Amino acid sequence: MMNTPSSSPTTALGVDFGGTSVKFGVVQGHDVIDSAPAIATEDYTEPAPLIDAIVRVIEDLRVHHPNIAAIGAGVPGFVDFQTGIIDNLTNVAGWSNISLREILHQRIGLPVTVENDANCMAYAEWKQGAGRGMQHLVCLTLGTGVGGGIITHGHMLRGAQSLAGELGQTSIDYQGRKGAYGNLGALEDYIGNNEIAADAREHYLTRGAERSITACTPAALSKAANDGDPIAIEIWEGVAAKLATTIINACWLLNPEAIIIGGGISKAGELLFAPLKEKITSQLSPAFCKNLKILPAAFSNDAGIIGAASLSMEKVENSAPRA
Repeated sequence: MMNTPSSSPTTALGVDFGGTSVKFGVVQGHDVIDSAPAIATEDYTEPAPLIDAIVRVIEDLRVHHPNIAAIGAGVPGFVDFQTGIIDNLTNVAGWSNISLREILHQRIGLPVTVENDANCMAYAEWKQGAGRGMQHLVCLTLGTGVGGGIITHGHMLRGAQSLAGELGQTSIDYQGRKGAYGNLGALEDYIGNNEIAADAREHYLTRGAERSITACTPAALSKAANDGDPIAIEIWEGVAAKLATTIINACWLLNPEAIIIGGGISKAGELLFAPLKEKITSQLSPAFCKNLKILPAAFSNDAGIIGAASLSMEKVENSAPRA
């Protein structure tokens, strides 16, 4: 149910595109004060009808929150932050060279920002979450895939075409599995949700035990490990070793203050974080480990919404005339 209108002038709307749904949240500061039912992306086979549905939800939320000043959208895949053009939308067909920022601006009339969803998560954690007050961060979100966002010298690192930070595509094995772009050994081809489950099932089989794929999901493996299953504990140690490889490379390259890890897989807690910290610190120079923090993300499922909304509000505030 919608809430009553808010009087705050610093209200923005965050739109979080996932592989299976589009979520909406009205944001003030770091609080999601209202939301609307998510839209299932599988119900739409091309962009135009899905955009129509998104616009309808936004217009409804604006009725209840007329002070919404900007819209931010976080999308998985490749997006040019400067132009708002989406090159591709991960797991959603038909999204290629779509100028989402311009379309939403023309349809709704508010300022719009469009950003990679992992960058939105990183922005939320940097500005208002686990990385608040820091200047150098590496953020990862672990779920169906692996997304990354990098903060350096107090700025989001975006690169020449706004594509920097794709840590999930960095290699942990130069002779490894072939990825979607021809790259070998990409991290997310080993520790995405589906890959963890498939590899765990094979791991059990090699140990003489048979498990269904549903018994090998990250959530199921967490329960099994917490119940004392030694094979499940081994599997989490393997996930930590793979993730550590990418993080170690990022540390050698960027020398961050903190590594912030969010997404569904991070809910394994110390099953993941304890071996991860050991593997990272054992493979870095003490100079790089000094004061390095490895932290769980402060925000959970709302990180993308909060980050997207905050980015849009910052853009509005920066463009406002100075007194």
